[in-house]
Amino acid sequence: MTPHPAARYIAAMSYASFLAVAAGLSLCACSSSSFLTEVQGEATVPASPAGTPTLLNAFPAISSFSALDFNENQDFKNRDVTKDEVTRVQVKSMTLKVLSPNDQGFDFLDSLEAVARAGNSESRFAERGGIAGLGLNAPNPTLSLKADGSVDLRPYVAAPSMAIILRGTGRLPEREVRVQATVVLEVEGDLL
Repeated sequence: MTPHPAARYIAAMSYASFLAVAAGLSLCACSSSSFLTEVQGEATVPASPAGTPTLLNAFPAISSFSALDFNENQDFKNRDVTKDEVTRVQVKSMTLKVLSPNDQGFDFLDSLEAVARAGNSESRFAERGGIAGLGLNAPNPTLSLKADGSVDLRPYVAAPSMAIILRGTGRLPEREVRVQATVVLEVEGDLL
């Protein structure tokens, strides 16, 4: 005997409802959440000796980027999250802004890369080439580096201490230039 078409429809709908509820519960059970955090610091690029063009062979260190401990990060504290609970960290953006003098552009820089380091391990996570030709002129221009979305910084963030290092090429500017670096990170994990 063949079941009535209405009975088959009710059975199919009940099964579909069951699957929808089961899928929703499984998503809730293992859902991960994310939040953004920002690290910021400043550096001073020295001026070239008067009248002597000098190559920029090392970008100055940004002191607040030298010993990062994300358990001390305010966004981690606000969410009651430790760096050990993080499953992935991705760079959303990396910028460098000229703070002073306000009439200085980025014409002294040719290339810049940002590297995460912990212990003997390091990974480049952002870079930009051809900077002098970008026309980033005064006042107070901002340079955006191209973030590599495939780089997971979780091993660096979870380390006892992490550093962010900038490496650049170009020429020393005619005057001392103070810059501000900002890195925005998306932090993911089972943070419920």
